[in-house]
Amino acid sequence: MRRPVVIIFARAPRLGAVKRRLAAGIGARGALRFYRRMLAATAWPIARDRRWRTILAITPAGAKADWARLAPHGTPRMAQVSGDLGRRMERALAPFPRAILIGSDIPGLGPADIAAGFRAMGRADAVFGPALDGGYWLVGLGPRRPQRPFAKVRWSGPHALADTLANFHHYRVALLPPKRDVDSAEDLLTIGKERRAAFGMEIGMP
Repeated sequence: MRRPVVIIFARAPRLGAVKRRLAAGIGARGALRFYRRMLAATAWPIARDRRWRTILAITPAGAKADWARLAPHGTPRMAQVSGDLGRRMERALAPFPRAILIGSDIPGLGPADIAAGFRAMGRADAVFGPALDGGYWLVGLGPRRPQRPFAKVRWSGPHALADTLANFHHYRVALLPPKRDVDSAEDLLTIGKERRAAFGMEIGMP
């Protein structure tokens, strides 16, 4: 049986070209450092898991980067096509009958989340991991899928998940627990506060 596929969308880490909204709050160099750490922290454990095959979908096409530091040696790469996010995701997922696609802006996203996504696809045609801002941090598609799964989606806003689900009216959809992604300095600050609060509860602090 062929292994399912995990696709990680990755932009070549270049100063001023990644996490621009975050850069507005912490500076371009801080945003670049954050992006590199997040991409490596996401890609390394997921790509080393043999339950699935991991592919980096990179942009710009043919971009030169120190990919060996960002993902395990030998991790295959494919180029993202041109167009909006929906077209790029649709084309990346199209060759694979059972695949999950993720980005690299969700702290703590790891193999357990991918495994949960594939388990959910055992009883559904598609799976989504909702983000707290109205988008989604994971999408997985099985062989039965809409012809245009990401048509008419308003990206980078509170309607992205709802607009996408509108294309899946006649399909079985599973939802994973929501997560917070990091698009801005405010998101980064909120996640820091949440982690400090959780740590305090774990050690019994008032």
